[in-house]
Amino acid sequence: MTKILLAEDDSNLGTLLTDYLKAKGYKVVHLAGGQKALDTFRTEAFDLCLLDIMLPEIDGISLAKKIRKIEKDIPVIFLTAKSLEKDKIEGFAAGADDYITKPFSMEELIYRIEAILRRTKSHKEEDADEYKFGKFTFYPLTQILESGKDSHKLTTKESELLKLLCKNKNEVLERNYALRTIWIDDNYFNARSMDVYITKLRKYLKTDPSVTILNVHGKGYKLLCD
Repeated sequence: MTKILLAEDDSNLGTLLTDYLKAKGYKVVHLAGGQKALDTFRTEAFDLCLLDIMLPEIDGISLAKKIRKIEKDIPVIFLTAKSLEKDKIEGFAAGADDYITKPFSMEELIYRIEAILRRTKSHKEEDADEYKFGKFTFYPLTQILESGKDSHKLTTKESELLKLLCKNKNEVLERNYALRTIWIDDNYFNARSMDVYITKLRKYLKTDPSVTILNVHGKGYKLLCD
């Protein structure tokens, strides 16, 4: 079931949206303030965010930026009474996937949500059959890491973690994004577990000095290679 974070301080509209989305088969967490929405996003996994721009504590634009720092690919739709072009530009510049001006049709909202989720799903499914880096070839479907005549059968989590590193090769893989993607929850114990898997992957890759998994302090990891 698709889970939506709804940040809307208008209690009547929030209740209406929550009831309508639930009737359409979505799971919805409705919060009235930006800070509470951010705190909840940090502790729960969501598939999409619906954010009012005029929120107390943290406005929707700032909230979207903070959310994207935690999970860069989460779809975000702004719900707002602001209809000026400069407001829309600001919204899209903050990373919005869509911008819906109040009042809006509930049916139109559903169509827009479904369109974004289809694009997101299609993007996620675009995994390569193999990834080549340094002297290694990684086959995510069979979870095999090869280097010359050497071959390692990876565990599921080792494979998922290496796939994320390969997809973000030479770029920072956000720590919280990896935790939410693989472990669902970014709590302390899962974070320690991921550190263990990073150590295991480093042991597999140590035979090629040109390949390394770098710690990026306060952010995550980076797979450095040619």
